[in-house]
Amino acid sequence: MTPATVNETLIIFTRYPEPGKTKTRMIPALGEEGAANLQRQMTENTLAKAKKLQVFYPVFVEIHFAGGNQPLMQAWLGADLIYRQQSQGDLGKRMASAFEKSFAAGMTSVVIIGTDCPDLDTQIIAEAFKLLKTQDLVLGPAQDGGYYLIGLRRLIPELFMGIHWGTSQVRQQTIEIADRLGLAIASLPILHDIDRPEDLGK
Repeated sequence: MTPATVNETLIIFTRYPEPGKTKTRMIPALGEEGAANLQRQMTENTLAKAKKLQVFYPVFVEIHFAGGNQPLMQAWLGADLIYRQQSQGDLGKRMASAFEKSFAAGMTSVVIIGTDCPDLDTQIIAEAFKLLKTQDLVLGPAQDGGYYLIGLRRLIPELFMGIHWGTSQVRQQTIEIADRLGLAIASLPILHDIDRPEDLGK
């Protein structure tokens, strides 16, 4: 696989697992160390799936991180990955910036995932890229009303504006904007995220 033959990117949004600064909504149930360990495990599991995907579907994989720094990330997940610090602003601004940079680098399809969805597998991620051959927007709906995956084949900044991030309205608001723009939308299976202590038993 040479760089010239790959024009699709999978971006993983994550956070350096520093106790007290990650998975804070889990701290009441797990404590600061436990919440950080959960973040660590979920990131490592997501990265393992991304590497498994690369075996049969040629994509670049990038880690976009918050907290920590590049040396800490490399010490944790390895020096052979592409790391980028997330930009400033809310989740929408950070995702829009990530898409913008990837498309500016010549990518034709870009998918962003988080690390909070343990049921997300390589087949679903691959399906997202395949759908982007014909669709403008691919969403992986989460049971809580958000989404665990978003894929685009060009930057559409409106999709990240005026969204009430962290609420049950995120997916519906995104779809309403996409409908107004006349975008072709595809949906993946509904999965559940692990965001709060009550999600742990699901």
